[in-house]
Amino acid sequence: MDEQRKTPRRRVLKAATIEFGGGAIDCSVRNISEAGAALDVVTPLFIPDRFTLYVPSDQIKRASRVIWRKEKRIGVAFE
Repeated sequence: MDEQRKTPRRRVLKAATIEFGGGAIDCSVRNISEAGAALDVVTPLFIPDRFTLYVPSDQIKRASRVIWRKEKRIGVAFE
């Protein structure tokens, strides 16, 4: 199957934080590109549709919008 994304994603495993409204939830980045990422979370419940993704190891802080939600993974597009 050919890749359908506009920008190819790199497979990674990095600790990150979903930050919103004064709160934060830990997550893991599973793949990332210039346009978005897939995140592993304990539960996709209580995660707002828009938040800031912070990846401390790379000093990345990106405004993000949820595109899809599955059991313990969410896909986001960077804004």
